[in-house]
Amino acid sequence: MRKIAVVAAGGTGGHLFPAQALAEALIARGWGIVLASDERVAGLAQDFPAERRIGLSAATFRPGDPIGMMRAGFAVMRGALQARAVFREIDPNVVVGFGGYPSAPALVAAVMDRRPTVIHEQNAVMGRANRLLAPHVQTVACAFPTLNKAPGNVGGRAKVVGNPVRPPIRALAEIPYVPPEPNGPLRLLVTGGSQGARLLSELVPEAVKALPEDLRKRLIVQQQTRVESMNTARRAYRDALVDAEIAPFFRDIASRLRDAHLVIGRSGAGTVCEFAVAGKPAILVPLAIAIDDDQGQNAKLLADAGGAEVARESQLTVESLAGALEKLLNSPERLARMAAASRSVAIPDAAERLADVVEATARK
Repeated sequence: MRKIAVVAAGGTGGHLFPAQALAEALIARGWGIVLASDERVAGLAQDFPAERRIGLSAATFRPGDPIGMMRAGFAVMRGALQARAVFREIDPNVVVGFGGYPSAPALVAAVMDRRPTVIHEQNAVMGRANRLLAPHVQTVACAFPTLNKAPGNVGGRAKVVGNPVRPPIRALAEIPYVPPEPNGPLRLLVTGGSQGARLLSELVPEAVKALPEDLRKRLIVQQQTRVESMNTARRAYRDALVDAEIAPFFRDIASRLRDAHLVIGRSGAGTVCEFAVAGKPAILVPLAIAIDDDQGQNAKLLADAGGAEVARESQLTVESLAGALEKLLNSPERLARMAAASRSVAIPDAAERLADVVEATARK
């Protein structure tokens, strides 16, 4: 009989992209996939390769809010009961969670029913939902060699598999980095603007504007920018006489990443791992308000290897970013070294490694 995996994931791309990559790897091995999430995500994830989608009751809470915690607990238990009813029908061989509160009900149900369970942590700091569930699941897989905030002995038994990336990004692992030629074009890619990186939306164009004229003439900028910042960014690049393409979102991000000489972005787990797989030198700006500084810890993977410079928000100015850009763009040799360092810590076959872990844990 064909085996069934329930994949439980939250509603952000950081959870859904690696979940989808695993689903595709398991489907290629003959598995059937069921997506479990909250009601909203299950209805919206139409591109997810699942033969069935389960919408479960779920809720989150703010730390220090006991009433919110109680409400979230009741919602998760209600979702777990919903999941148990479905599990009795489909009898999954394994339930795999990717973090985020929408993943909790399916995993709680699987633990209650003593079904095989796996969680995958995308960040270098274990998220709250995974932190609560990790002691009770059979197998813990993680993207980074470090796993801060993991409870008890969970970190010691976690299997490092990397962060599954989408196939177009995975294909970039086979393409060598080509540094900019003397007096040739300099391709700068800026990501993350549409997901709240107002700082990058507004600061990067001003930093580019402050660069020497000889560099600005060579620059080709592609930047994801918040909608409300697009006109300001376009004006800054126009005043700087810089060839720039501005959009809230690039659907063909893989091809743009392939051609980039330097990338600037936040340091969410998916972003860091995609930059590493693509082998790109980077300037990373961790989100200052991120819980437990997970983005700062993610950035250390590339920074410690020599593949990225980390710019903390508290020290980041137009002048400091312009200075960093000028030094890097004027040194193709350094860019090439950073690219090699970035690729040295990549795990491009993370989806296959995680699929191996899932199959080893699943009921035979």
